[in-house]
Order: sequence, then structure tokens, then C-alpha cells
Amino acid sequence: MSPLTYTLVVTGSVYGNQSARTAYQFASSLINQGHRLVSVFFYQDGVTNGTSLSVPANDEFDLANAWQVLAQKHNVRLETCVAAALRRGVVSQDEASQHNLKQHNLANGFHQAGLGSLAEAMLTQNRVVQF
Repeated sequence: MSPLTYTLVVTGSVYGNQSARTAYQFASSLINQGHRLVSVFFYQDGVTNGTSLSVPANDEFDLANAWQVLAQKHNVRLETCVAAALRRGVVSQDEASQHNLKQHNLANGFHQAGLGSLAEAMLTQNRVVQF
């Protein structure tokens, strides 16, 4: 079987339910099986995966950091829906400047994008899987 290209859509928050962690485990597994993860689109509460301000307890898995490592190691785009992110206080440097905010908190390796990016992924990837 030839490798497939994937985009994942994550709607679960970074902590509080299992959705985002399951998506991360799925992402790792499909990469290990030789498939290519092109992007992860974080939508609704999933945008909280992109904050640089989450600090898990010492004995907890650092999911936000794990996404960053996976993305850097495997050249995966991490995109937060800009509208959903702004509503939940996850703000890029560009958005902070545009809205006259003094601070930004989008984690390194994450980028804000619109739903057009997700639509493009749906048209160009072999599989789109939502968590």
C-alpha cells in the first residue's frame, strides 16, 4: 500500500478531555506507519493546543510541546483557526499588533489560519480525520 497524506482536525482542548491526546497518538502512529501528516488544523476549543501559556503538572504529558516537537521533526503545519483562537484568547504576534494588544501567546511552530486552509486540505489530502 502506498503512503497516504493526512490532515487532522482537532476540536478538543489541550487538557480536559482525551480528544487532542488521541489525535496526537493517531498522528504519531500514522507517521510511524510511513504515511505523511501534512497539517493539523485546530478548531473550536482545539485552538487551546496552540497556547504558549499552558503549564501541565510535572507528572503530566506536555501535549502542547509534543505537537511542537512532532511538527518540527516531521515538517507538519500546525494551524489554529484564527477566529476561534481570538475568541479563546490565543493570539499570534500579528493579531496582537492588528488588535492593539500588548501581548501574544501563540506557541512557536503554530500558525493562525482561516477555514480556507482547512478547505484546501480537504481537497488536497488523501484523508482528513477529525478528533
